[in-house]
Amino acid sequence: MSTPQISMPPQFANYINGEWAPVSRTFENRNPANTDEVVGVFAKGSAADIDAAAAAAEAALPGWSSMPAPARGNILYKAADILEKKFDQLGAEMSREEGKTLPEAKGEVRRAINIFRYFAGEGSRLDGVMVPSERERVHVFAIRKPIGVVGLITPWNFPIAIPAWKMAPALICGNTIVVKPASVSPLSAWRIVEALHEAGIPKGVVNFVAGSGAELGEALVKAKPIKAISFTGSNDVGHWLHNEASKRRLRIQLEMGGKNPTIVLADADLNSAVENVANAAFFSTGQKCTATSRAIVEDAIYDKFIGALVERTKVLKVGDGMQAGIDIGPCVDQGQLDTVLKYIEIGSKETGAPLCGGKRLTGGAYDKGYFVEPTVFGDVKPEHTIAREEIFGPVLAVMRAKDFDDAMRIANDTPFGLSSSIQTTNLSRAMDYVYRAEAGLLTINLPSAGVEYQLPFGGTKDSSFGPKEQGPAALDFYSDFKTVYLKY
Repeated sequence: MSTPQISMPPQFANYINGEWAPVSRTFENRNPANTDEVVGVFAKGSAADIDAAAAAAEAALPGWSSMPAPARGNILYKAADILEKKFDQLGAEMSREEGKTLPEAKGEVRRAINIFRYFAGEGSRLDGVMVPSERERVHVFAIRKPIGVVGLITPWNFPIAIPAWKMAPALICGNTIVVKPASVSPLSAWRIVEALHEAGIPKGVVNFVAGSGAELGEALVKAKPIKAISFTGSNDVGHWLHNEASKRRLRIQLEMGGKNPTIVLADADLNSAVENVANAAFFSTGQKCTATSRAIVEDAIYDKFIGALVERTKVLKVGDGMQAGIDIGPCVDQGQLDTVLKYIEIGSKETGAPLCGGKRLTGGAYDKGYFVEPTVFGDVKPEHTIAREEIFGPVLAVMRAKDFDDAMRIANDTPFGLSSSIQTTNLSRAMDYVYRAEAGLLTINLPSAGVEYQLPFGGTKDSSFGPKEQGPAALDFYSDFKTVYLKY
């Protein structure tokens, strides 16, 4: 009688100086839809690993920065092709490690591939400045140069797209990097590093260290070779990073929280508005920094809109994102589930019971995951906690507005300013909104969540700090100018 074979979960090492580093400490990456499944076992890096990675990046900087930018671009193109060949695998792995539905995960993988190809192309057109001089026989111009070793701290909710949109522009500008992914979902970022390794990127140019955010974040901001840090995550950590980075005068870029409104005016296409709000509030389990968490509805259609929204929300299917027909996956971990349930309890005390949802899902397969019903609260006031604090889950606060001006007042009454949306068929109102909305990303008759890589991305107020990400604007953070005056 043969002994049954027990399959061990795959192990993933850190990547330092072009090599997969020996593993001494580990942590598990579990599937939030089925916590019995270990997606992978990852090396748990230390401050010493960060120091080694930063030193390797510093040593690799002269060679990488002096390589012609189109040649750097060719390596990014190769990495994109490698990711393309593993497209289905990467989508499934992301769904299993983060919980989002398989179609959403595949869409994100496609976006990461497109980001790498976009910035690979930038290698052939890195722009500078050339203008006439005031003086005779003087030629003046400015060229881009890298800023050095860059630390990249990425979040769990877009585990391949956000690493891609930080890594690709940093590399094409000639910088070397140390990547610290979120411990909840490190595999997707690891796959990018694997692809770059297979594409032949020189040793030391890319370094990857997973592990404790507190330990590694502090080590990264203190590592002497680091010249800049790009961070996406919570406001509390972002503020701490800003303070620490300022002590060393590091260049820093912060993308943090949001409390994003969608305004629904009486002239809106009702069906479209309901669909857009439900999509932005609940898809990806509401775990997007650009998700709609406040729907501000003109009083004339409030009852009709909220009735239709509740009916739409009730038919959304919650479950394992790997299964067909599922609209909403689990919260990413126990801590995030606890946060969502805490805010549902707060909202129930402030406004009364939710109009739908509000409970953790239990029974059968639900017991092995972090599932919660999509939840709608009605008649929420601007002073209520659930109208002011970021929840980062499938919880929507619906608010009344007297008219357009009142809706704009409510929408802008927040310390955040990441994304904002309006649903209207009135062109004048739409344009008025564009100039008055206090947010960095605006959508009209679309969900508030959903951006494209070829345009600048970032917020205002407490949501962001520093130059924008993505599109041509990304180059402004990852490069500096060298200005030349030439007498001939």
